[in-house]
Amino acid sequence: MQKITIAIDGFSSTGKSTVAKQLAKHLGYVYVDTGAMYRAVTLYAMQNGLIHSEDFNKEALIYQLPEINISFKFNRDLGFAEVYLNGVNVEKQIRSLEVSSFVSKVAAISEVRQKLVEQQQKMGADRGVVMDGRDIGTVVFPDAELKLFMTASAETRAKRRFDELIGRGDKVKFDDVLKNVKERDYIDSNREDSPLVKAEDAIEIDNSNMTLDEQFEKILRLVKMTIEDCE
Repeated sequence: MQKITIAIDGFSSTGKSTVAKQLAKHLGYVYVDTGAMYRAVTLYAMQNGLIHSEDFNKEALIYQLPEINISFKFNRDLGFAEVYLNGVNVEKQIRSLEVSSFVSKVAAISEVRQKLVEQQQKMGADRGVVMDGRDIGTVVFPDAELKLFMTASAETRAKRRFDELIGRGDKVKFDDVLKNVKERDYIDSNREDSPLVKAEDAIEIDNSNMTLDEQFEKILRLVKMTIEDCE
């Protein structure tokens, strides 16, 4: 069967990673969570005192980029690949609200994006990949056979994120999560380098009122149609 590249872009907490994992598992494709890569760089910056609420030493982070190694290792028990930062599993740490509050600022740095985009393009060079993020269909894989753009209302996305964090045991307030979602939307959409925009040939999926099963079935139909068109 013909293998294709599936690029999934969209706003934060639209379920990009969830459906990307489902598709990759169903199709036997490689899954790459690019958002996790930016989160890992953000965690590095936090751990090394380069970013906090009052200051962000961008120059120091750029200088230290060669020291940052990000990799994915498949966890059979979980059924997906976890993120490792310089050999340490940081899958849980990078999902915190604190990392979320800084990640858009880190992702806006051109040197960071260049480093990670190069890695992402290598990961998907042979097709048979599902990759989600903010600029996959516009920058990383502009020639992807199938491009999806995920969206939902800010309130819906904040509720999903809030429930996820509470379920993990984090102590957060809904208003703080909603504020973070809206701030990330603004930064992601207005940064100079690779802003979040819908590719002209991307199919928009508004999942505000969709169940996970409904979303998966709809997207799987699009995948099958695309593969048929490529054969």
